[in-house]
Order: sequence, then structure tokens, then C-alpha cells
Amino acid sequence: MNDFSQLMTALKRTPYHQWMANEGLPVIVGHGVEDVRDLPLSPWRRTGGKGSFIHLYGMEGSSGMYVGEIPPGGALHPEKHIYEEVIVILEGNGATEVWQEGGGKKHTFEWSRWSLFAPPLNSWHRLVNGGREPVKFFAVTTAPIVMDLYRNDEFIFNSPFVFRERFADEEGYFSGPGKRYEIRNVATWDTNFIADVSCAAIDTCEEKGMGALITCFEIAGNSLVGHLSQWPAGLYHKAHYHGPGSVLFGLQSNGYVLLWSKDLGTRPYESGNGDGVVEMSWKDGSLYCPPGGWFHQHFNIGSEPARQLAIRFGGRVHPTGFATAAKRHDEGVLMSIKNGGTLLEYEDEDPEIRRRFESRLKSTGVRCEMPQFARL
Repeated sequence: MNDFSQLMTALKRTPYHQWMANEGLPVIVGHGVEDVRDLPLSPWRRTGGKGSFIHLYGMEGSSGMYVGEIPPGGALHPEKHIYEEVIVILEGNGATEVWQEGGGKKHTFEWSRWSLFAPPLNSWHRLVNGGREPVKFFAVTTAPIVMDLYRNDEFIFNSPFVFRERFADEEGYFSGPGKRYEIRNVATWDTNFIADVSCAAIDTCEEKGMGALITCFEIAGNSLVGHLSQWPAGLYHKAHYHGPGSVLFGLQSNGYVLLWSKDLGTRPYESGNGDGVVEMSWKDGSLYCPPGGWFHQHFNIGSEPARQLAIRFGGRVHPTGFATAAKRHDEGVLMSIKNGGTLLEYEDEDPEIRRRFESRLKSTGVRCEMPQFARL
């Protein structure tokens, strides 16, 4: 039995996996999903719509994910829960209603394809389909951690506690541009709603790769946050690793990602460990999740800039200790391994990585824009 088989066998005994089994939905397992919009869905009694669960190896019990569907002209049942949730609209348009326990004012905001938002912790919320076609969305949650710790559905879904420090019924909570600033030289966007992640403004961050743009977002006072990244055609990001649970979603262009355990070394092909490298294709609609402590490297072989969305732990406003420790420090993914971080500089990477990238670009007719580096 390999490591992932052992992991999945152990996870099936956890309260979260028992809960998923009791919900009666399909559970998609693997390193990633080619197109989340094409997954099979089944009626979901609890929500009043359809859905399926996604459990990628790299989530490792820290984050959960599901895909949901709202019928034309319909709405999901109101719900609240003691776990954080970030929702991305895949298809359709509609609105979300949010209110607090005890008859607080109902807040409504509209959304469409590629909108992203997070219902404030334990607030009531209801998603409404405003069109004639089904709405599809996916959500990343902290449900595995919460369910495995508390093991009580009544508490998780029916607690009356109101987190007013997260959401105090203030006007404009889901509107406005939010606040943009830097935290330790990292561009940060504090917001509660992103209208369109496919075209939202993002900032230069070439520490992660040539031509790279990255903006981290903090949302709804969560520990579950994320970032948007973009880089030009003919280029790729530097390899890096961090803790588990980070979900990456393709928004534009196409390419592939390489994933390998840091136990295989920084040059897996050169050291004879190439069989342990996992390669996955991605495009708009693709999902993947690197396991904790695995290098991963994103390659753009399309003719347009690549854009991806990451939903993850590791917020800078509300950091979590386990994510910080997994990255060795909160800036680890932006710092070279040679300096104590978890980032592999271009000149230190396996030469086979560049050779394979150049070969792939020749097959697509896209020009390689990577400069040459002196190998160390």
C-alpha cells in the first residue's frame, strides 16, 4: 500500500469523511480535477440543490471542497456553520442573502461567473439563482478540521453564537473596493467580495518567477484566504513547497504543473527520481492541490498570460500557526532554500525541467521567454 492509499484509508475513518459518506454524494479523489464544471452531481437533500465532494490528496484533512448546483430560478436552503467557506461561481448569475442569528438585517449582494465571496463565520446565508440556467459553484472549507475536532453536527450547524467581530451587520460589507496595502512587502487586498477573479487587478511579485503578478487577499476575517497570480506566455514559476490544503484553480490559458516530494531532492530527474514526479495538465476550470512538503511548479504553454486562483491557509492578518510552521516562516515561499525558505531559484533547478518546457512550447508554437541562467 502506497503512502496516499494509507492516507486515504486513515482519512475515511475521520468524522469529516463519515459525514461526507452520510450526505450520499459522489466523492472525487485524486491529485486534481481536469474541469470542475464537468463533475457528476447528485441531489443534495441538505442544501436543496445538487453537489459532489472533492477530496484531493494534498488537502490532507486540513481543507475540504465541494461543487454545488442551484436549479434555474431556484435557491438553496438557508444554512450556517462553524467552519469557514470561500465560494467561487463557475457558471450563472444570482445573489446571496446573509443575516445574523436573532433576526438581524438581511444583506443581499449579486454575483456572476468568476465572483468570489465568503459568508461570514456562522452567519445565515442563502444562494439564489437569478437566471434561467443552472448555477454551478465550488467551495473550499475548513470543515474537516472543525468536524474532526468537535464531532457534533448540532453544534457545527446550529450554534446560536454570533461572531460580531467578523460581521457586525454593517452596511456596505459586501460592496466597495476593499483596502489594498502591503504587509512585509507582500501586496494584500482586504475585501469581502471579488466581483470577477479573472480580471481583478493584481501586483508585481517577481520573487515567485519572471513576469509574475501576485496579490494576496484576506476575506471576511478568515484564516482561510487566498491569492491571485498571473504570468506571461512562454514563462514558468519557480518551484516551491508549503503545507497542505492549498487549492489552485485555473482561470486563463493552459499548461501543466509538476509536483514532487522534497524527499526526492531539488533535482529529481538528475538524481534518478524522475519516476516520482507527477505531471498534471491544467486549463481554465482545472483544480489541483499540492501535498504538504511537495515542490510544485506552474508552467504556461498557452499563447496568453496564465492566471490562477489559490485558496489556502496562511493569512497575514489572521495567521494560523500550523500553516506558518509548515512554510518555516510566513515568507518562506518567497525566499530561496539557500536562505532558509522553500523557494527553488531557476539556477538551482533540475536542467531537465527547462528542456521539457522548451520541448512543450515547440509543440504549441509558443516562443520560450525564459532567459538562460548559470547552473550551480
